[in-house]
Amino acid sequence: MKTIALVGALDTKGAEYAFVRACIAARGHRTFVIDTGVLGSPAFTPDIANTAVAIAGGADLAALIAQADRGLAVEAMSRGLAALLPALHAEGKFDGVIALGGTGGTSVACRALRALPLGAPKVMVSTVAGGDVSAYVGVSDIIMIPSIVDVAGLNRISRGVLARAAGVIVGLVETVVPAAAPGGEKPLIAASMFGNTTPAVEVARAILEKSGYEVLVFHCTGNGGRTMESLIAGGHIAGVLDLTTTELADEWVGGVFSAGPDRLTAAARAGVPAIVTPGCLDMVNFGAPATVPAAFAGRRFYQHNANVTLLRTDVEENAKLGAELAAKVNASRGPVTVLLPLRGVSVIGAPGGAFHWPEADAALFAAIRRDLRPDIPLVELDCAINAPEFAQRCAAALLAHLAPPLR
Repeated sequence: MKTIALVGALDTKGAEYAFVRACIAARGHRTFVIDTGVLGSPAFTPDIANTAVAIAGGADLAALIAQADRGLAVEAMSRGLAALLPALHAEGKFDGVIALGGTGGTSVACRALRALPLGAPKVMVSTVAGGDVSAYVGVSDIIMIPSIVDVAGLNRISRGVLARAAGVIVGLVETVVPAAAPGGEKPLIAASMFGNTTPAVEVARAILEKSGYEVLVFHCTGNGGRTMESLIAGGHIAGVLDLTTTELADEWVGGVFSAGPDRLTAAARAGVPAIVTPGCLDMVNFGAPATVPAAFAGRRFYQHNANVTLLRTDVEENAKLGAELAAKVNASRGPVTVLLPLRGVSVIGAPGGAFHWPEADAALFAAIRRDLRPDIPLVELDCAINAPEFAQRCAAALLAHLAPPLR
């Protein structure tokens, strides 16, 4: 028997939570209920009252009710739940969590769900789940389920959605993850990749895995870079193969795949051994052609697919990107090596490719040479990034920085 936490407002959504609780009980599992409501009395008695949630958020429930300010109440209950939920999980009070809500309830619940460890089962039934939920999910593994209709009473649609959502969380907590292969878990290496650097990453990954490491590959779509940085900062990663730093270009120039200003900082701050290359800094990502801002009219573009339009970074932008990459690498507290593929930093940036522009590449490389800390090794190879010899040198350089894994 497992215990599943139900998190949400029992005053306005008491009937829905009672229904989900009954569905979970029918599958033979217990529930642990946390009330975040501030508008009235709960429909049934929770295990953790809303007063406790408010106190954990540094607020007084009676004062919140008296103020009648929804924004203040949401923020206070968000803080409180985010403080309580991870602590309760660490104490073994529950095995998984399910929450229901509109925009407010989703905001309150997801802030706390994001604070739970990777792998802890978490399900959010939400009115916003059909749209862009990146602000709610962040880099966590929250499963978002569209509510279809508003979470406001039980009807023939909502009963089906809620019953199946209960089945999802039950299935998650019942799932047994297979044990590692004989020999135990291998040390993890994080690698960044784009379609334009896939050949290089695949060659390097094979070498690293043969050497006793497990390689996690992250696609550089903004969320991929943020997730990779989060895992590095969380102490899960033994080494970093950052072959594709393209998200820096989207952050600097204004593309849609920015990973934010903290991209390329976690390994440096934590002292995790790393290899860094300017992979795909020759491109900035936008959606379909009609979505490209008018300010870029007349620039060089490449249609990667119907929904991805690539903008070629120019000479000035490359000079700035080279300086940005060097500045971030210079903050490294651990061993790091920078490698430059002098004949192109992407498939389409190599000789004969649509983005081949030697002058722009030269500005990128010159800025890195000029600004990189003198004690950081800089390796320059007369080949394109996807040449096997470049990937082999990257893998060898990273292995030189790492302690041999235990076999």
